[in-house]
Amino acid sequence: MGDILTANKIREMDEREKERALLNLREELMMLYSNQTGGGLSDNPGKAKILRKQIARILTVYNEER
Repeated sequence: MGDILTANKIREMDEREKERALLNLREELMMLYSNQTGGGLSDNPGKAKILRKQIARILTVYNEER
């Protein structure tokens, strides 16, 4: 995902969009970790932190709506 997801943007999404965004972020994080363990250099070392925060933000909004 190119842009940062805010809580307001996530609340405006329907459930299917949230699930798709969560899946995409988790896949991107997994790819980032696999590249780093393979010895590759990251072009943005803070990207993992950003991805983890966005995943947590989606899960927080999802649980608030339950």
